[in-house]
Amino acid sequence: MRFTVKAFDAAQGVLVYAVDASDESDARRQVLEAGRQLISLARRTPIGGSAQGRIPLVIFSQELVALLDAGISLVEAVETLTEKETQPAVRRTMEQIRQRLFEGRTLSSALSELPQNFPPLYVATIRASERSGAIRESLTRYIAYQQQVDLLRKRLVNASIYPLVLMGAGMLVTLFLLGYVVPRFSSIYEDLGSDLPFASRLLMDWGNAFESHGGAIITVIVALLCLLGFWVTRPASRAAVARLIARVPAVGNQLHTYQLARMYRTVGMLLRGGIPAVTALGMADGLLSASLRPSLAAATVAVREGRSLANSLEMHGLTTPVAVRMLRVGERSGNMGEMMERVAGFYDDELGRAVELLTRLIEPLLMALIGLVIGAIVVLMYFPIFELAGSLQ
Repeated sequence: MRFTVKAFDAAQGVLVYAVDASDESDARRQVLEAGRQLISLARRTPIGGSAQGRIPLVIFSQELVALLDAGISLVEAVETLTEKETQPAVRRTMEQIRQRLFEGRTLSSALSELPQNFPPLYVATIRASERSGAIRESLTRYIAYQQQVDLLRKRLVNASIYPLVLMGAGMLVTLFLLGYVVPRFSSIYEDLGSDLPFASRLLMDWGNAFESHGGAIITVIVALLCLLGFWVTRPASRAAVARLIARVPAVGNQLHTYQLARMYRTVGMLLRGGIPAVTALGMADGLLSASLRPSLAAATVAVREGRSLANSLEMHGLTTPVAVRMLRVGERSGNMGEMMERVAGFYDDELGRAVELLTRLIEPLLMALIGLVIGAIVVLMYFPIFELAGSLQ
């Protein structure tokens, strides 16, 4: 669930932003670990009860950059985007931003009042660029950052589509055999009056039960799937599943690397935008699992005490052998932000190769499993016929 937080930051003043947390206490903990003083906390309810009023950040940023490149001022650019918008909910949001700019507020201040549309990371990027007068460059960096994140997410989603389709098709074929084909064979064997082997008789009993109570069985299956879907949507459930998956050696290592890559990319983008390292680390807290957040908080404290960023992350288990060497090079060259993004790109490519390999392994295994299940059903259906033919000979 998401909470709207109003907090005081010593470096940035009063902030209004959204956090993802399992409950209210988790949200409070995230605010305190970021080194901020909590003012108010409220559970966020989406405007209009749907996502139709959400502003697509990448498209909004791309259009804003295009208008700024054309020589249009920031206020005129926002006014132009407001006038072209056709969706009422999005247009109302844009009008709020335009009104704040007309009042003399900064863009980051206007965006911070709309946490349902503009996450803290985006607002912080804009706020840092306002100090240096490089809004266009910061927006361009955010666009590149979000596109890389979306690309990795699409890789993972695309890799899971085909296995899910295979599982669905195999389940439908199995249900068809049990609900329609097996009962027909059962009636034939009853007319013949022959004794069936145990496995075949058990299969026929399942088929008859499915034919007699098919509606109830399908209802129970659908209800279980709905309960499973609801259970998976709960933050505590997702955290429990993530902990179980993380215990699998190969998969757990890849998930750990994936979280570190997200953190490196985010912190690197913020550092390149001029945000201090301590603040950048605090803003990356929500990208890590609950098990890694204490390590990040400890590393943040170490950086605040004067330790180097690379040593702090290494000391608290937030690096890999490749990452720590590249980070040290970045510290020596004074280009830590770009180096962290390079580390993230390195591990994004590695994760992409791992996902591709895993997909190549899972697909044939699923096909073999589905073939075995369907083949076993067919063999058990025809096995009595084979025995009868053998006895006749």
